[in-house]
Amino acid sequence: MAINAYIKLVPSSAKQTITIDELKELFHYYKSILNKTGAQLDWEYDHAAFPYEIKETSEGKDKWFYLQSDHERYNVILIGIDQETVSLENGKMRDQTYIQVTLPEQSTYGDKGKANEFCKFLANKLQGELHLFNDRVMYFYPRK
Repeated sequence: MAINAYIKLVPSSAKQTITIDELKELFHYYKSILNKTGAQLDWEYDHAAFPYEIKETSEGKDKWFYLQSDHERYNVILIGIDQETVSLENGKMRDQTYIQVTLPEQSTYGDKGKANEFCKFLANKLQGELHLFNDRVMYFYPRK
């Protein structure tokens, strides 16, 4: 059975909406940070810390993509963007964008660890509300 984590872009987040291309750019930025860390350590740290390739299918274009790994400890992580309607305290409704990170049945424990890292990185960068795989919530946005 697949499990999901969500990064919700709340009103006090850095952005209210995000596209698949912007999300891919954040992953490329994450990989470049790891590359710089590896250069400082004189080790190919980026491949060990991000053992995935970003892949997209024609039916998932502009909606979702997946991270595929050829490493023995990792397999696949699915990442998509969607919107939900939430009710506010004053009774009004508002559309809210969220990023869904899915671990299908063939995912490994290594995938789950990496997915948690990626979720925390994305939520921190976007100042979102992170709903982890274990249903706990982490707040990365400024709260009042």
